[in-house]
Amino acid sequence: MRIDVITGLPKILTSPLNNSIIKRARESKKVKIVVHDLRKYTQDKHKTIDDTPYGGGAGMVLKPEPIFKCIENLKSKRNYDEIIYLTADGETFHQSIANELSLKNNLILLCGHYKGIDDRVRQKLITREISVGDYILTGGEIAALVVIDAIVRLIPGVLSDAESLLTDSFQDGLLDAPVYTKPAVFRGIKVPEVLLSGNHKKISEWRLNERIKRTKERRPDLWKKFIKRK
Repeated sequence: MRIDVITGLPKILTSPLNNSIIKRARESKKVKIVVHDLRKYTQDKHKTIDDTPYGGGAGMVLKPEPIFKCIENLKSKRNYDEIIYLTADGETFHQSIANELSLKNNLILLCGHYKGIDDRVRQKLITREISVGDYILTGGEIAALVVIDAIVRLIPGVLSDAESLLTDSFQDGLLDAPVYTKPAVFRGIKVPEVLLSGNHKKISEWRLNERIKRTKERRPDLWKKFIKRK
């Protein structure tokens, strides 16, 4: 898989993309992530990527010219499955979207900033718009990192423990069960006896019951969706 990220602030992405699971995925060539500095696609000596909005109002808007130039340059070299704009008014990102995107070959992620991007970019180039939640971030860089992390860990071979991946929260619509490790007793709190029993059938039943209980209590919205699918 190849992921191209377009941003006016590339340094924000440097550390997260060069650590932990994403770093290992890149080193093992499971994924290629290329960050493009939008300022390199400008024409003026000041490398201007934003300007005031027509009609007045506060804030600045990312200009269309450098974005068009960058994306058209990338598209001239390969076909892209999706050109994604990270924006607060996009569809809400969730696990099934991550699953879907992890099967793609080439993706472009465009990071919004300031008041957003000139709408002509959205009209002509963007194929999908994604929001990571109902709140406002300073820019789309952090949102892009969320999407990248969620996608990359799903690529076959990136995680060594495939079973762990399949039992993550949200994979089947339920939250995960409580987890414990050694010691069996810590500060007077004991690990549930069933987890120490060695009876895998009972452990599976306990975990499913706990997942159902936790989802009902913490995310009734997810529970309703889960019930409807059954």
